Amino acid sequence: MNNGKIFELEKLSCKLQDIATVVHDAVAVCQEDTIALLALLRQLEQLHREIRDGAFQESLPNNRQALYSLLKDIESEGGWPYIERMRLQAFLTNLPPEATSEEEWGK
Repeated sequence: MNNGKIFELEKLSCKLQDIATVVHDAVAVCQEDTIALLALLRQLEQLHREIRDGAFQESLPNNRQALYSLLKDIESEGGWPYIERMRLQAFLTNLPPEATSEEEWGK
């Protein structure tokens, strides 16, 4: 790998760290505000989709050797990036226990 390529990777790493810092700062600002945190998650998901469907797809390899190299990198570096959505069951565990009908309607 040449020095120019190493320098570019270091620059990218710094930019990615800056992005992570900005996201963590946004989370801190949104603390205890479920709607704001949900908006942040939606924005991150949208950015993921834009990058995947745009620049990433346009940069995909056009020959077998480059494709093999990409797949090998994906496998060795932790797999395909994925933004997991919270399962409904996990979401519901955070709700308070439901009041019984008698309590709700005053016996």
